[in-house]
Amino acid sequence: MGRRPQPHIRDSLLDACTDHALAHGLPDRLEPLVTATGTSARMLLYHFGSRDALLRAVLGHARQRQVALFGDLLRARPDEPYPATLERAWTAMTGPDGQPYLRMFGQLRESAEQQLWPDFRRIATTDWLGPLEDGLRSLGRPDLATLVLAVIRGLLLDLDATADTGRVDRAFRDFLGALRHLARADAPTAH
Repeated sequence: MGRRPQPHIRDSLLDACTDHALAHGLPDRLEPLVTATGTSARMLLYHFGSRDALLRAVLGHARQRQVALFGDLLRARPDEPYPATLERAWTAMTGPDGQPYLRMFGQLRESAEQQLWPDFRRIATTDWLGPLEDGLRSLGRPDLATLVLAVIRGLLLDLDATADTGRVDRAFRDFLGALRHLARADAPTAH
């Protein structure tokens, strides 16, 4: 009789593998994940089935973490104008806490790892529209979610390509200024 699956061990291994991949990128071999978990390749394969299944699980787990973190950052707050929320979110997304996710999913977008998650580009776009629509509703403009997302994604690509943080941050602040102006212009006037 074979061993029964032990979900708590699998979860612990997945956490350690995800932490390693976020810090160092997706490995092309199992050995870095073996070292990171302190277990054997055989044990990783037992719990995940194959290298690709393990990497898919790591990507999925990292994406859950990213959605939780970035989703909370994009959530509208009653005590804060939404452009200020977006500015704070941008700082966190492009800072030390957000960079590992941007690196990992940028790697996924541009490399052969796409085959691990073929629909990633669509999902990575559409899953941010809801939180942005909710936040922009506070400005009366949920319809601007696609525009805001396009600006964020474009500036993240620019930042990744050039590493010119100052210029890209200024561009985002300028965009937020335009968004504030647009929100004021659309606000009903009191008579």
